[in-house]
Amino acid sequence: MAERLEVYVCEACGNVVEVLRGGVGSLVCCGVDMVKLDEQTADSAVEKHVPVVESVEGGVKVTVGSVPHPMTEEHHIEWIELLCGDTLLYRQHLAAGDPPEAVFQCTTGCCGEVGELTAREHCNVHGLWKG
Repeated sequence: MAERLEVYVCEACGNVVEVLRGGVGSLVCCGVDMVKLDEQTADSAVEKHVPVVESVEGGVKVTVGSVPHPMTEEHHIEWIELLCGDTLLYRQHLAAGDPPEAVFQCTTGCCGEVGELTAREHCNVHGLWKG
């Protein structure tokens, strides 16, 4: 049973989906069940994955990790999302060569203080991360 905002991956072809509305059925791709990605929050890798949210002039900045994450074709951040509670506010898609960050034109007034905002990012090698 898939729930809203869960993220799933097809281990056969690499398709990634985010659930908009949950249901009782299973998610299937390439003839097999898709795998739910758990939101990882603790990082022991050299390239840090946990997204950091900060208030900046004119919006909210999300940076992936305390040291820059690699952004090569083989290993990069595919997208960054900003959520307020269980509401998706913004998503920025990234490509190899881009900096591992996004600035969203949002004020803290859209959801209260920055501390109430959550960011998620998806690394093409290491999966889904939340911070």
